Amino acid sequence: MFARYAFRSAQPLAQGVRKYSTEAPQKASRAPLLAGLALAGGAGYYYWQSTSGETPQGVPKDRAKVLTGGDQGWIDLKLAKIEQVSHNTKKFRFEFEDPEAVSGLHVASALLTKYKGPEDEKPTIRPYTPISEESQPGYLELLVKQYPNGPMSTHLHNMAVGQRLDFKGPLPKYPWEANKHNHICLVAGGTGITPMYQLVRKIFSDPEDKTKVTLVFGNVKEEDILLKREFEDLENTYPQRFRAFYTLDEPSKEWPMGKGFINKELLKTVLPEPKTENIKIFVCGPPGMYKAISGPKVSPKDQGELTGILKELGYTKEQVYKF
Repeated sequence: MFARYAFRSAQPLAQGVRKYSTEAPQKASRAPLLAGLALAGGAGYYYWQSTSGETPQGVPKDRAKVLTGGDQGWIDLKLAKIEQVSHNTKKFRFEFEDPEAVSGLHVASALLTKYKGPEDEKPTIRPYTPISEESQPGYLELLVKQYPNGPMSTHLHNMAVGQRLDFKGPLPKYPWEANKHNHICLVAGGTGITPMYQLVRKIFSDPEDKTKVTLVFGNVKEEDILLKREFEDLENTYPQRFRAFYTLDEPSKEWPMGKGFINKELLKTVLPEPKTENIKIFVCGPPGMYKAISGPKVSPKDQGELTGILKELGYTKEQVYKF
């Protein structure tokens, strides 16, 4: 489990390690990819929403924003829909009072959730990155894995349609713009994939953005890998720009990719050299993973010093961002 993260040798990646394809991208329609990037009901997958927030004439529609930051207080939203995604993960849709309004989030940003039980002395407050598009009117969606002794994730998993939850935000994270970096690398564990997905969705929905993306994603078992089909679609559609590597703490005998935790050997094999021009490495996962890979943040506004595997491999503090 990532909660007890330790240095452990990952076995050879076998089929998992590969270079970017030198062949030209397929000219097939991109519609299957776009259709594959939002959660499809009972199948438990995601497909990209096509809503652009624009009128048919191409003129942007000025939509109200639900979360405006600053001095705005907590906003309570009604839970409208729940979908079971995996054995311990659900997708929650929270509706806005105004069906034409958007969340107010941007890439990259997150929001806070708050809940105070009848016997709690203090409220539980936790940050989440929605998986719905920032331009989606009428609702936002959270992808939440229930963790043992996780008060907020347990509360969410116990919620019923019609109940309400407090939200606040947006919380600005890493300001993104097209082609800000030549190559970004996403090192994620568990539900730390959600801010990474927010970045990936933005990059590959923008035809002007040519950024290369490498994803390294660690989980306990294969069924814990969230959004795997979406990332596979990206690899097939953009073989010269996107590649993903997976490693499992408890793999099956048939698992062909990485085995063990994300470690030095794996990252040295799949990440670009530290001297590579204009790269950025993003890290998000459980506390033990931060400690091993990059060192923890001091606070939301203080990234802290770079330590761990990335420091040992020669990357600089300026090349790494901790979500």
